[in-house]
Amino acid sequence: MASPAFLPELATQVIVPVAAVVGIAFAVLQWVLVSKVKLSPEPRRGDGSSGKSGAGASEYLIEEEEGLNEHNVVVKCAEIQNAISEGATSFLFTEYKYVGLFMGIFAVLIFLFLGSVEGFSTKSQPCHYSKGKMCKPALANALFSTIAFVLGAVTSLVSGFLGMKIATYANARTTLEARKGVGKAFITAFRSGAVMGFLLAASGLFVLYIAINLFGIYYGDDWEGLYEAITGYGLGGSSMALFGRVGGGIYTKAADVGADLVGKVERNIPEDDPRNPAVIADNVGDNVGDIAGMGSDLFGSYAESSCAALVVASISSFGINHEFTPMLYPLLVSSVGIIACLITTLFATDFFEIKAVDEIEPALKKQLIISTAVMTVGIALVSWLGLPYTFTIFNFGVQKTVYNWQLFLCVAVGLWAGLVIGFVTEYYTSNAYSPVQDVADSCRTGAATNVIFGLALGYKSVIIPIFAIAFSIFLSFSLAAMYGVAVAALGMLSTIATGLAIDAYGPISDNAGGIAEMAGMSHRIRERTDALDAAGNTTAAIGKVNANPTVS
Repeated sequence: MASPAFLPELATQVIVPVAAVVGIAFAVLQWVLVSKVKLSPEPRRGDGSSGKSGAGASEYLIEEEEGLNEHNVVVKCAEIQNAISEGATSFLFTEYKYVGLFMGIFAVLIFLFLGSVEGFSTKSQPCHYSKGKMCKPALANALFSTIAFVLGAVTSLVSGFLGMKIATYANARTTLEARKGVGKAFITAFRSGAVMGFLLAASGLFVLYIAINLFGIYYGDDWEGLYEAITGYGLGGSSMALFGRVGGGIYTKAADVGADLVGKVERNIPEDDPRNPAVIADNVGDNVGDIAGMGSDLFGSYAESSCAALVVASISSFGINHEFTPMLYPLLVSSVGIIACLITTLFATDFFEIKAVDEIEPALKKQLIISTAVMTVGIALVSWLGLPYTFTIFNFGVQKTVYNWQLFLCVAVGLWAGLVIGFVTEYYTSNAYSPVQDVADSCRTGAATNVIFGLALGYKSVIIPIFAIAFSIFLSFSLAAMYGVAVAALGMLSTIATGLAIDAYGPISDNAGGIAEMAGMSHRIRERTDALDAAGNTTAAIGKVNANPTVS
């Protein structure tokens, strides 16, 4: 059965940027909703003079019953939040000074090396796959590749920085909302994570789409040269991840271990105790490593997978014949992913309400399941409407005929393999299952057996994920050669907005618990923030797997 006519070029030109703008607008909306939680003292309520009464009033008076009033609690939370935000901002500005120097030097090297391929030729050369057509000179390719590299690096840098800012903006607000109940705190933390998730996915898609159209003005019919130049965008994102992920990761682990050594070993005081001077550094590390660094890292994977798929598509039959809509199939997949994740987010923040602690982790896992299911339907529609029924791609010099349903299977297998890997990871990292319980039990005989048992379990935990990845590569390559492998990786990343929202939710909840401890809030509040943090630690492992495709 043949597929219907393609989406017209005009529709494709509208769908991709509109989806990106919708994603950015949704991120801004979530930020506005989070900002409604005021980080300033409110007049005392619950005495019959306000609309709050009953359970709601008692929640606000928990601290007053223990000798703390509303004003002192809020002011203390605001002071701690400001200290964390100032530390995180200082770290990133210092890091970005070195990043800027590296970016400038590496951009020059890219220009020099790529430009020297044809001896800085300014003459057009015959295209590799398009007989009779002339490709743009090496000097032009070098220039546009360098521009794409800078765009990717700056987008990655901005994504990480904005993610850090929203995380430090929301941590104390999550703490204050925990006084109303665990459901309110969960919504605040998750919406804050969604700001980062949608902002990164939508801005990455939007900048890539704009770069393709602007570069296309110069390249014209030379699509091979255009998409080769666009690969610099993925390289720029990955280069920034070297600094953001590694630098921020080293800092956060050093601060975390330092705080634990001072508090638990030397002074025997609780975690996040305000008497421990390393606690603020620990909370800063959560933001610069697990938020800003993670954002840069996942943006690099996102940009690389998109660019790889575009490059392979450019030498397919629809790339050579200049069929615009199927050529932008990878961007259409990402566009549908943003809409699917937007719908999924509403299930956590608007459609259902969390009323108990044991509902937190299932709610986060449902996010991944729902987004995967919705995305599968979206991929089917895009593959049916955006691809020709059959097309050919080059497979090591030999043309291979591919059907649109085969490419759909490639994307779907990557999408669902990511979910399978995520749930296997959850089994080995959640305290609700026997592996983690066995590791804890091994502590009875000493640190040596604990380390050995944990290391052995870590090796065991990767067996199923490796087979899932191998199966994805084998099936995708069998169906659509290297293009199939590229879009399978893109399938894993298609729900990146949801994966990032869950990832960012964890550090925000962790910070909220630290602020509650340092502000001297009640044990009941700390129990709620600890429950949020525990669920975030488990599901973050799933989200990281879903958003970091090894297939690419």
